[in-house]
Amino acid sequence: MVSPTTTAAATATAAAFLSAAPASSSSTQRRRSRLPAISASLSSSSSEEPLLIRAARGEDGLPRPPAWMMRQAGRYMASYQALSKRHPSFRERSETTDLIVEITLQPWHAFAPDGVILFSDILTPLPAIGVPFDISESKGPVIQSPVRTEEQVRELVPIDLDKLHFVGESLKILRNEIDGKAALLGFVGAPWTIATYVVEGGMTNTYTNIKRMCHTAPNVLRGLLSHLAEAISDYIIYQVNSGAQCIQIFDSWGGQLPPHVWEQWSKPYIKQIVAKIKKECPHVPLVLYINGNGGLLERMKDIGVDVIGLDWTVDMADGRRRVGDGLSVQGNVDPAYLFSPLPVLTDEIHRVVKSAGPKGHILNLGHGVLQKTPEEAVAHFFDVTRSLRYDALFQGHVTEELQPVA
Repeated sequence: MVSPTTTAAATATAAAFLSAAPASSSSTQRRRSRLPAISASLSSSSSEEPLLIRAARGEDGLPRPPAWMMRQAGRYMASYQALSKRHPSFRERSETTDLIVEITLQPWHAFAPDGVILFSDILTPLPAIGVPFDISESKGPVIQSPVRTEEQVRELVPIDLDKLHFVGESLKILRNEIDGKAALLGFVGAPWTIATYVVEGGMTNTYTNIKRMCHTAPNVLRGLLSHLAEAISDYIIYQVNSGAQCIQIFDSWGGQLPPHVWEQWSKPYIKQIVAKIKKECPHVPLVLYINGNGGLLERMKDIGVDVIGLDWTVDMADGRRRVGDGLSVQGNVDPAYLFSPLPVLTDEIHRVVKSAGPKGHILNLGHGVLQKTPEEAVAHFFDVTRSLRYDALFQGHVTEELQPVA
């Protein structure tokens, strides 16, 4: 862990780092050189908002869908692997301003996605509420003292945003670096998903402790979820005030609950967050992604978010029909397609975009980029997306207005 620095010092350090960054490969330089042209093709004026933000709001008349990838910065990239050898601690990489900025910008420089998401982790804010954790190379996140009692919940503290200074500093630098050519995304974990780690003490395949608490200690669990909802709300506002233009909420383990249990133990706390953000930051689109959400789509519609992410197990056309035209959708190419021949990947991108329709769609994977994904395939994904034009894909097509399934 690094010692805290002032915002000005951190900004100067990161700026010095960026100016001294080593030259990229020739392919990266070619993609980087296209950035200004790409931006110009999407904007009629310098003040126009990024394509991703406009798609999230469901605006008409966009030329194509914007695209980014969950986990687009990370272990599949050679540049990230080289950096990780120099900085082997994930906590260091995700809690040091200049490293966060460097890692976040690696896929931006290489592939020019329409969304640039902060390199961080959903557990990053835990120490700021009084829950220390570590990350083991073999076990993943480890919480030495799982929170399972009323006394432990009472010991939690309001989120101390000063302990997350590196997040705010990084977002401010990134917003300037991207300079309107893409949308800057922040993200958080949903209360239920964060609570699974806090209660279980780390990763789990069964969720038995927290699921048992729903019945044996419901008041304790409600207290924990309420505290997390308040902390996460404040953390989102902090990210927005630091430069994030869109926020994705990951309820990664919400899909592990039966739908009626998710309705009781996850949904109300996400709604609490969304209501506060819509009051404090009404201009910021919110995306909700739940892994395994095929059985939850109808229950997600009234949460108040702007975009619902679909995982790859949901048929895009069916998901769009079930959600209706009132919400935008995100997704949902199967990450495994990035291991397929490039023409196959091209066909799948076209299929998903056509299924989503010419409005309110953010192209993404149905889950995060997998390890060992070829960088060539990631580049191809974004190159194909930039070549798409709705007027050509939907020429002569009359778009049916979709009503959500009751």
